[in-house]
Order: sequence, then C-alpha cells, then structure tokens
Amino acid sequence: MPALTNIGTLIVQTPEIHGGRACIAGTGVTVARVVGWYRLGHGAEEIADRIGHLSLAQVYAALAYYHANRDGIDAEMAAQEAEADRLEQEHAGGRG
Repeated sequence: MPALTNIGTLIVQTPEIHGGRACIAGTGVTVARVVGWYRLGHGAEEIADRIGHLSLAQVYAALAYYHANRDGIDAEMAAQEAEADRLEQEHAGGRG
C-alpha cells in the first residue's frame, strides 16, 4: 500500500518565511502566488507545469486553502497590490 499524505501538512505558515504568509510546505511558493495564476485563468495542471517543482497535489492544496480562507488571502493580496502601486508611484515621482 502506498504511503498516504495528510493534506493538512501541505500548507504551512512560518514567521521567517514570507512574513508568515501561507506557503506550500517545503517550498518558498506562497498560496497567493498560486492564486495569482489561478485568477489569470490557469488550471491546476497548468500552474503545476509553470511552477515546475510543485506537484499537482500541492497546487490543489493551495487552491483548497485559498477557497477555505478566501477573505484573508484576498485581503493579503489586495494589500500587496496596494503597496506595489504605492512603490511604483513613489519611484515614478522620483524621476526627473
């Protein structure tokens, strides 16, 4: 009988990695990164192909985590986008 994987072990949050954001265990890939590809219309198989070191199970775990915690992940992603916009405007304003 093959070894079974407890899907609860596939997503971790560690303060030292990406500021404690949810990540796929054993990788530096955040759930938000997988969700970004998902929002662009990519399916799980394509995301696993694009981020070649992830298994399909890891991608599905990230998507399941997202759907179970959508409000928090969406807020996190919105805050990151707002900060990126702020930095972009700040940088553009410094050009002469």
